[in-house]
Amino acid sequence: MFAELHRDAVVADTHNDLLMAVSGRPPEVWASFFRERWLPQLREGGVDVQVLPVWVDGPARPEAALRETLRMIECAHVLAEGNADEVTICYDGVQVDEALALGRIALVIALESMPGLDASVELLPTLHRLGVRVASIAHWGRTPLADGSGEDATGSRLTSRGVAVLREMERLGMIFDISHLGASGVAHVLEIATRPVIATHSAARALRDHHRNLTDGQLRAVAAGGGVVCVNFLAAFLAEKPEGYTVERLGDHILHVAEVAGIDHVGLGPDFIREVSLDTTPPCCEGFSTTGIDSREAIPGLDGPRGMPLVTAELLRRGLGHDEIVKILGGNVMRLFRAELGRPAEAATAAGAR
Repeated sequence: MFAELHRDAVVADTHNDLLMAVSGRPPEVWASFFRERWLPQLREGGVDVQVLPVWVDGPARPEAALRETLRMIECAHVLAEGNADEVTICYDGVQVDEALALGRIALVIALESMPGLDASVELLPTLHRLGVRVASIAHWGRTPLADGSGEDATGSRLTSRGVAVLREMERLGMIFDISHLGASGVAHVLEIATRPVIATHSAARALRDHHRNLTDGQLRAVAAGGGVVCVNFLAAFLAEKPEGYTVERLGDHILHVAEVAGIDHVGLGPDFIREVSLDTTPPCCEGFSTTGIDSREAIPGLDGPRGMPLVTAELLRRGLGHDEIVKILGGNVMRLFRAELGRPAEAATAAGAR
């Protein structure tokens, strides 16, 4: 029964760092590597909508961050053009629906932390023209726009440039992502945002007290603004000890978010990073982490997209109904994308008035 439900539902994954692995190859094999390594996983997992974050780390920051950001965006376009029979980069909700109707996976480009932007708000329209439709402004540490959750002790709100980025994103129709943002920054965003926001990969802090997770108050505030919280599958954000790295524990987090924020405001943001980490980290540095989180630790069976049906099976086991599960798997994200993705502020206002 769960297999049929999973197949018929729209499954949306709002965070998979596969671009890091693909762009690490020579450009001439970007399309073929994606087709051989990642496309089968997405298809077997039933993924219909895939958000592709652009994340720049290591020696590329800060000097070469913009160049690497552009390179990864180009990689997304190249792999899509080379697999046009299977995937489509989408700029708005209409295009997402059109891709799904053709049986293709809808790809949405996102920025994680905006490392290439720095404080240059005027570059946002440029990145928008290149297809970026979702973005966050911080990771673990400090940026010119805001502090990440690893700097919660500072109590910092968004900088003036950070506020300007939020306003420009709202104007353009780019969805603001609060995942990784520090607690005071999240509060600031939820205080001043005029459009719904998304948490692309954040779990429940009430169940795992880690700064990367969202408190119940934050969950309610995202929901009050019409946004969606997509639950992270990364094992260390779900439980403190390995014995808690289970599908059941993931189910606890999903149900908690659904209970606190409401069933219409929860989605899935797996953050399948294990394979990407193994694929991009030199053997000399295996196990090294600057964050204290081992990204190679995964829930058994959920270390990649192929395991997505396990989530549907767990939600059925927990007694959720068909309509509730369909909302969690992707229905809520689709509602948000149809209403907000790529829709300029004027168009969104006009649509809301009708």
